[in-house]
This record gives sequence, C-alpha cells and structure tokens, in this order.
Amino acid sequence: MAEDKQKLFAEFPPIATEEWMNKITEDLKGADFQKRLVWRTTEGFDVQPFYRKEDIDENTKHLHPGVFPFTRGCKQDNNWFIRQEIAEDGARAANEKAKNLIEKGCTSLGFSIKGKEVSAAFVATLLDGIDAEGVELNFKVCPKKSYEFAALLIEYYKEKGYKFDNLRGCIEFDPIGALLTKGKRIDNYAETMAKLVDLMSALPGYRCITVDAAALCNSGAYIACELGYALAWGNEYMNILTGNGIPASVAAKKIKFNFGVSSNFFMEIAKIRAARMLWANIVKEYEPNSDDDCKMAIHAVTSTFNQTIYDAYVNILRGETEAMSAAIAGADSITVTPFDAVYEKPTHFAERIARNQQLILKNESRLDRVTDPAAGSYFIEKLTSSLATEAWKLFLDTEESGGFLNAVENNSVQQKVNADGESRRTAAARRKEILLGTNQYPNFSETSGGARATNTCPICGETNTPKENTLSQHRLAEDFEQLRISVEEGAKRPKAFMLTIGNLAMRQARAQFSCNFFGVAGYEIIDNLGFATVDEGIEAALKAEADIVVICSSDEEYADYAIPAYEKLAGRALFVVAGAPACSEELKAAGIENFIHVRVNVLETLKDINNKL
Repeated sequence: MAEDKQKLFAEFPPIATEEWMNKITEDLKGADFQKRLVWRTTEGFDVQPFYRKEDIDENTKHLHPGVFPFTRGCKQDNNWFIRQEIAEDGARAANEKAKNLIEKGCTSLGFSIKGKEVSAAFVATLLDGIDAEGVELNFKVCPKKSYEFAALLIEYYKEKGYKFDNLRGCIEFDPIGALLTKGKRIDNYAETMAKLVDLMSALPGYRCITVDAAALCNSGAYIACELGYALAWGNEYMNILTGNGIPASVAAKKIKFNFGVSSNFFMEIAKIRAARMLWANIVKEYEPNSDDDCKMAIHAVTSTFNQTIYDAYVNILRGETEAMSAAIAGADSITVTPFDAVYEKPTHFAERIARNQQLILKNESRLDRVTDPAAGSYFIEKLTSSLATEAWKLFLDTEESGGFLNAVENNSVQQKVNADGESRRTAAARRKEILLGTNQYPNFSETSGGARATNTCPICGETNTPKENTLSQHRLAEDFEQLRISVEEGAKRPKAFMLTIGNLAMRQARAQFSCNFFGVAGYEIIDNLGFATVDEGIEAALKAEADIVVICSSDEEYADYAIPAYEKLAGRALFVVAGAPACSEELKAAGIENFIHVRVNVLETLKDINNKL
C-alpha cells in the first residue's frame, strides 16, 4: 500500500512557489497581481490567491486538539451543546417549553429571567421535571439579582440530590455588557463578581461571568474588532477577580465567552481558533496552576446584524453557514437564531428549523465526529494567525489605554464598533456587501405583511431604545427595509418601465441590473424584450402608466437613443439612464439627471428618486 502511494505521488513532482508565480504572471498578461488576485480584507490584512506549507507558522504545524494553546480545540472530540433560548412569561410556561425542547433534541437551554421573578418557588417551578445532569442550563438574570439567583439554584440542586460534578451551565453575569448595550451601571459589580465566583465554586462545571462579545458582532463590528475587544473584556474580568482575591485558576474557569458568528464563513472559523489561542496565552500570564486552566469556554450565536425582514427565509441559509463555521471551529455550544427573530417573537416553526439545523450538522453532516477539521488547511491556518495578529494589536492598544472598562467608560469601544457598523451599512448601500433578497436580487412581488423590526429585552420585557454612548442596534438591512416599507405604505406603488433598445446583450444586461436596482425599493417592475424604435418604447411606457422609464442600451447607442427618448417622454415620467456612458455630459446638458450604475450608492439614489416621485 505504501509503495502504491509512493508511485501515485511520484507522478506529481513538487513545484516551487516561484514556478507557480511565473505561471500566474504569464496568465495575467501584464495585469497587476496585487489588484487582480489579492483580496484586501476589512480586517486589515491581505489574503493571497493561494497558500503553501511554507506560509504556515512553524509553531502551529504540530499542535494537537486539547493541547495548549488550544488553537485546535480544548477537547479531544468535537461534540457541542445544541442550545435554544427561552424567554417566556412565568416559570411554568418556560418549564413546559424547556421540556419540549429537550424532547426535540436540545442539549442546552438558555433561560431569560426577570429580576422580579427570582425566588425559590420560581426556581423549583422552572426546573421541575428537568434532569439538570443531562442538559446544560444557562441563565440570563437581571444583574442585580444574579447572586441571589445563583444561591437559590445551588440550594435547589442540593435538595434534589444532584452530583455537583455532573452539572453544566452558566449564570451570565456581565456588568460591562450592561453598560455597553444599555448604558446601565451595576453598583458594586466587582464585589458581586468575586462573591459570585466564590459561591459558584461549588459547581465546578458552571461558569458565572460572561463576556458577551456577540453584542459587538450584532452591532456590526468587524471580526478582528470583536475578537480584540473580547480578549480585553475577558482580561478586565480576570484583573477584577484576581484583584479581589480570587486565584487565577478559579477565575479563568468561571469566565465564558459568547461570540457572534457572521456569514464570513472561513474568517469565522479562524476567529474562534484564534480566540482560544490568544486567551490561553493571556491566562498563562496570570500563572494558573495548570495549562488546563487556560481553556476558553465558547458559546457561539448566529448573528442578527445580517438578518432581514424581506425574504426572511434567506436568514435560514445565513444561520446554517454560520452554525457550520462555529461547529467546524469547535465551539462548545451553539445557538442558531430563528429566522424571524428580528421582527417577531420566534414562532414554533422558526424555532424548529433553527434546532433542526444543528441536528442536521451533527446527525447527517457528522461535524461532531471530527475534531478541528479545518486544521492543515493552509488558507485557514494563515487566516487564524493573521486574525490573531490584528486582534492582538487592538488588545494591546486597549490595555495600554487603561483597559477595557476604561475604554467603555470613555466611549472609545462604542465609537469604534458603531463606526464599523456604519462602514458596513455604507458598503451595503453601495452593494459592496450583499444581502440576498434585500439589496440584491429582491423578490419583486413580496410585501412585508406588516412585519416590523422588534427589539425587546427578554429579561426586563421593555423595548430597547437607543441610548447615548451605547452600541448601535442598527441592522445591516434596516435602511433598505425602511425604504421599502415607506413605498408599501405610500398611496401608490411606483412602476419602473424598462425601455430596452439596441444591442441585444447590453440591453438585456442593463435591464436585469435595473430591475434589481428598482426592485430593492419594492417598485413594480415592467421588463420588456426590446423595442424597434424610441417612439414605440415611449408609447408602451405611457400606456403602462409608468412612473419611471429606464432606458437600457449600450454606451455607444445612448448618444442616439437617450435624448430623443427623454424629449419624447416630455416629463410625463421620471427618465433614467442605465449606465455611465462616455456621452454622459452631453446627456446632462440636454436635461437628463438620473443615471444608475455599479458605482452609485443604491440606497441614496433610491431615496432621491422616491423624493422626486
């Protein structure tokens, strides 16, 4: 067998990188390699068109799963907890839902609990009939009630006779997160954290301090930004705990990280791998008792930042690729956000789909059977090290500026993350970042059906209103959705008529572009196969009672067709040229004002046209 392999590989002699580059240069025929083939990421580094063994850091080549610094995972297998969130009114309703979810395949539950509900009776009702040793239980409690709830939970476990070593879960106490997202300051948070960690030491499998970096992801932070700030956030908690007398080994084992996962498939795999490596090195500096104390506990949550109201079933596809990233990267638990979460309380159907997506990844794709399947991929290994480098720069800058809490208090974290979000919304407005069904390839006939964005806190039940110096909750699709909803609610749905004429290939290509362009706003689209003359096209447009007439032809033919069509229309509809022809100045001089092409800001152009209509 070994001989056969040697014979097989003998047919493929090694080729030097220089030979590959020479061949690429030849095929480019003088085009710039950097401009044509190198991808400049938004994370601050370049991605090459190919990687080879020589590009990989020597220190990462011989790492194994479960071995410091845990780049390849903290355990020898890749099993993860399938988690679903529960935000019901009352303990009994939450309990019934929890038991149903367990029957349906969930192995982890996330309860949201209002502060006023915290009592021994509430805990008993909430967990009645649930085997706490057979499922991971996580609790988001009003921060002021976290310690009280933790004490009641431990007492409940004692009464039930559970073996504490078999219990897994988390009390998600995150005072900095409350300041970031809601602008709420938690009194005596450092003392509460230390007391909580000391109390929860009775449950070795429980974490009780959370770094909710998913909030950064859901506000639009770029991946390196989310990772860098998450590390600084966790380090802030390590400083607080060790400064209050908690041993480093104990403190590190009580911190859990929630990461958001966006649609950047390979980059998200690299993020989680880099996160474990960097966190292990940070904790190592606190001189814990063993390397095992340096393991990072990661819960991954699929993003809401890129979820949409229109064409909402595409959210299912986004959630699936995001969950795949988290699973391949070795997250300890995963929540797939239901596809309708941004505009309503998730329905049973949406929750079922979200749950089944993970069951498919396990039971059909078998992603739980292979530990760190991405290892050895030169591309992903290089992404991991490149992301780690960029995130580490931000971590060091944050520490040198006084630490993460100081950065939050002086608003620098919020400003950077919100600037990232605004940059991404601008990219979406220019279609540099694509949201299928929203800013590209919309369903022309779809309506919102009355769906509107919701943002209700599952803990207090109040609508989250933006506050000064907090993270933005502005989703990527929101501006496009508001535009389309305003069209829906208008007295009339505008009609965009494609006046296709001239060169067959160009008129079809530009008509398709224009249909997508105006379909984004929810206009009625009237496409056409082509007209023999300008007069014929204008006559058809007027007969169709078009509000917008878009002339679609080749750049060369616009000089002949555009001005006659504009004059023939005589202001009876808005006239638009699809493209940016060389004769644009001549057309503008004739009074034509509206041009659409790949370089325009789609959102702002549509808003302007809406106003003109």
